[in-house]
Amino acid sequence: MAGAADDILKTLEVFGLTWDGSVYYQSDHLDRYQTRLEFLEKKHCLYPCTCSRKTLAHADKSYPGYCKNKTFPQTLPYATRIRVTHASIDFYDALQGKMSENPASRQGDFIIRRKDRIFAYQFAVVIDDAEQQVNHIVRGADLLESTARQIYLQQQLGLSKPSYLHVPLLTDSHGDKLSKQTFAQAVNRNSPARVLFKLLQLLRQAPPLELAEYPVTQVLDWAIAHWQPAALKNIGSVYGDL
Repeated sequence: MAGAADDILKTLEVFGLTWDGSVYYQSDHLDRYQTRLEFLEKKHCLYPCTCSRKTLAHADKSYPGYCKNKTFPQTLPYATRIRVTHASIDFYDALQGKMSENPASRQGDFIIRRKDRIFAYQFAVVIDDAEQQVNHIVRGADLLESTARQIYLQQQLGLSKPSYLHVPLLTDSHGDKLSKQTFAQAVNRNSPARVLFKLLQLLRQAPPLELAEYPVTQVLDWAIAHWQPAALKNIGSVYGDL
């Protein structure tokens, strides 16, 4: 949507969340994704998938490998899948503990570029993290199940594995994540300090009541100094209205 990127950046600024260097837009780095894609293709890790949504609707959650024997090039429109070997991916999440998953049995060979030629999230984010030298990833618990696939891609691309911490999701009264998909209201930019204070309460950080009256910079300074993720251990979601 036109203007959405600028609106996101403005919101971050209002809440005192600044960044180093220039903003990293995925659309500016398509050549880097393509280079990595070609690297995997040369390793014979990829194959074209011409399956329709109708075909996949009758399959289990794990891709059954209908196109596994197809080769490039293809005359029909196709997505690009990566071959996933049967092996356990083990990693430690700083909040959720030891995790283990076999992507081959859980999702099967997964898509890294769609039929419309757009690079898939799993593929793009792994390259983005490496390009920006990200070594600590803190994100919502809804992305926990994506981690094993991303680590598998890191292994295939020869990239280092970051540390992970997945925090609980903020949900509505129905238990649905607050998001555009659930028609949640946009965050209120008129009182950022109070919103941050409320978030600290929801994240069980026990902020002092007077902090709600402080400017944004001081609220963030307090939050950084007193951050206790252990208070959220084994919690997948928290209900709250901002």
